[in-house]
Amino acid sequence: SLRNISEIKGIQIEKKGVRIGAMTTLAELAEDKNIKEHFLALVTAANGVGSSQLMSVGTVGGDLCQRPRCWYYRNGFGLFAKHEGASLVREGENRYHAIFGNNSSALFVNPSSFGPALIALGATITVTGPKGKTRKIAADKFFQTPKTESERETSLKPNEILTDIFIPIKGLRNATYEVRHRHGLDWPYVTATVAFQIKTGTASDARVVLGHVAPVPWHSAAASKVLSGANVDAASAAKCGEAAAQGAKPLSKNGYKIQLVKAAVKRAVLAAAA
Repeated sequence: SLRNISEIKGIQIEKKGVRIGAMTTLAELAEDKNIKEHFLALVTAANGVGSSQLMSVGTVGGDLCQRPRCWYYRNGFGLFAKHEGASLVREGENRYHAIFGNNSSALFVNPSSFGPALIALGATITVTGPKGKTRKIAADKFFQTPKTESERETSLKPNEILTDIFIPIKGLRNATYEVRHRHGLDWPYVTATVAFQIKTGTASDARVVLGHVAPVPWHSAAASKVLSGANVDAASAAKCGEAAAQGAKPLSKNGYKIQLVKAAVKRAVLAAAA
């Protein structure tokens, strides 16, 4: 069991950042003083799980590597949920499915709580293969959209395990905002993580990343551009939210997510600036 490997547990503060072992539990992450000081976006994501039992058992690595929650996939219809050549998602119940990146057969949403935050914060993920050989992968390259049923949703190879995550400390303001039906024991409809530098009220080096809206955590380049150089207030936060919704292509029953994206991004921006 991976739980017996002490080297991939725990959180260490280093000269230029924080290193998180893949088997660190969500509860350990949420309670760590260094994470609370520098990365509130991660604390919010961890606490959003809503169950103390899950937080005590679930791990950071497990969150990043979990499979889609799509009900068609979970009921044996495959990752692309096709039957006799037709997409069950496009023609059926798709209210929780993708509104971005849905031009291919992959219509599920990536379920990771930490993925959007790690991408926004510029994290690097380390994976280890046979004979201890390691690879370092930028968080935004770790996730991928499968092109075939046999491909996975991450760039992990079959003989590799995720061992740790390194997040640089850059003094970024950051926050995560989640929209869900109820507070606990529920999956979000939409999440938004923002990270940016701020000086005299003006944001720079901004990153806006959405969750639960695409087969991968979705970096909104348009919203990031709008926020960078803006004086952070309610008006600019709203403009950032509007930009984040650009390019959305909702399916027949999930158009409501567009408004949720706008609201989540606006509130995340204001929370980060507070």
